[in-house]
Amino acid sequence: MSSLRNIAIIAHVDHGKTTLVDQLLRQAGAFRANQQVAERALDRNDLERERGITILAKCTSVTWQDVRINIVDTPGHADFGGEVERILGMVDGAIVLVDAAEGCLPQTKFVLTKALARGLKPIVVVNKVDRPDARPDTVLNEVFDLFAALGASDDQLDFPHLFASGRQGWADAALDGPRQDLSPLFELVLRHVPPPRCDADKPFAMLATILEYDNYLGRVLTGRIEQGVARLNMPVKILNAEGGLVETGRLTKLLAFRGLERVPVEEAEAGDIIAVAGLAKGTVPDTLGAIELAAPMPAQPVDPPTLAMTFSVNDSPYAGRDGKKVTSRQIRERLLREAEGNIAIRVRESEQKDAFEVAGRGELQLGVLIETMRREGFELSISRPRVLTRTDEATGGKLEPIEEILVDVDEGFSGVVVEKISQRKGELQDMRPSGGGKVRLTFYVPSRGMIGYHGEFLTDTRGTGVMNRLFHGWAPWKGTIEGRRNGVLISNADGEAVAYALWYLEERGPLFIGPGEKVYGGMIIGQHTRDNDLEVNPLKEKKLTNIRAAGKDDAILLTPPRRMSLEQALAYIADDELVEVTPTAVRLRKKELDPNERKKAARRAEEEAA
Repeated sequence: MSSLRNIAIIAHVDHGKTTLVDQLLRQAGAFRANQQVAERALDRNDLERERGITILAKCTSVTWQDVRINIVDTPGHADFGGEVERILGMVDGAIVLVDAAEGCLPQTKFVLTKALARGLKPIVVVNKVDRPDARPDTVLNEVFDLFAALGASDDQLDFPHLFASGRQGWADAALDGPRQDLSPLFELVLRHVPPPRCDADKPFAMLATILEYDNYLGRVLTGRIEQGVARLNMPVKILNAEGGLVETGRLTKLLAFRGLERVPVEEAEAGDIIAVAGLAKGTVPDTLGAIELAAPMPAQPVDPPTLAMTFSVNDSPYAGRDGKKVTSRQIRERLLREAEGNIAIRVRESEQKDAFEVAGRGELQLGVLIETMRREGFELSISRPRVLTRTDEATGGKLEPIEEILVDVDEGFSGVVVEKISQRKGELQDMRPSGGGKVRLTFYVPSRGMIGYHGEFLTDTRGTGVMNRLFHGWAPWKGTIEGRRNGVLISNADGEAVAYALWYLEERGPLFIGPGEKVYGGMIIGQHTRDNDLEVNPLKEKKLTNIRAAGKDDAILLTPPRRMSLEQALAYIADDELVEVTPTAVRLRKKELDPNERKKAARRAEEEAA
């Protein structure tokens, strides 16, 4: 068993995990010398490549000095923390990667908390020491302080560390080392990470940790064999967390990880990470086991969702023109399939007709799901995100989720950031200089106060500020938080917007559409300069007469419309508005398209509030 190691690479978003894994694969000979491999080879998903973040955990493996090392690359963003929590149950060691300039950030704290709680003894790698603003020694001290603050044991506090540059492909125990390759990291993993402690003589059992869908293999479950040996075509049963029988079947496809490939194998031993295909119902976190297995393996509980949105059928006048998947049945099947593999997401039928409430960890996680669905050909109407609350069992009061916000800004912008977050019921916890004329601010803020703030934050800091968020806990309801102050411009007609009409509407406020774009009654086409909504006609054309003008008509010059991304649109809308999402468009609209129904709904909302 000493010929096997299982490790996870965990870090804050953008601290270089996937780039380091690229170099580990390359230097261990997982690629041929002439093989063309994309940068960040493990980020295979289109959205991962576009955004430069890891969304789904991936398994790979390398061989070093006749020892096979299974490596799991994990997401760094807090919204995908459910992936990280499950992955840590599959490994015996972890490499904690910390940026030599940015230091410990909220997600570093989150993943480290989970790793220490599982009893892992992490290896610390201070990455990106080649950055001009790197401060590796200071960051190493920060990491030690964080270990101590999180209650690490003496063994865990005595962590080995290396300085590295994942991009340049080297790691060394000393800053002034030879900087040749990643051999010191490989050797440290072999020395420091224990081999899997699993009993090969007990009946086969494996905890399903990752569920994915493959075009050729169908449903694929990945996990670590906790005990026994898995053999091709052996009969198995699947037990849920309570011990109930889910299904019985056979291991018709047994796959092991070799480099970037999944390779069919005849047999896999205890401690190895494998993928199994051919089972119809097994999901995360079920136990796959031999027929004689008596009880399921214990599964790690996952932090609950804090944010919810309503996904409903698109009922706008342009419904069905772009997408192929528009019915509630198709949307329901897709959402339930997502919830099956992603245990951080929960789906339930809404009280509204043809609508589903989808709860998750944050705006980014739900935004990624919506973006994935629109690329698959779905049409949806999405409500404004809202936080999920709890009831305090002791007092009966309402509790809401609170986030820890870490902000790095130039000193000149700290005042406006503190002011804006205070308006959102945030409380400043810490303020300290971080060098180079920058200051680091720590706040505790209600999750609902952060909805839609990121764009405003970037505007206030002129794009130079960096903000990181992490779920902190539950606290008593903080009271009302002021929402969007401006009303909107609402189209009162169906057709194509006309430049002449838009030219006159510009004085009413910034527009979201340009000439020639299709609009419909009830669609939001711009922001009103005042606090009330205004119905306007974007189709109005210039009246033609038989009187010749003395001079030529002035050319109509329109200000470019304000285009919103999906996340910006979701953050912008009010409670009585929706985002219409299709494969080719993101439109803003009122829930009630008919103006009379809108007025009735507004009156009902006022009565309920009173």
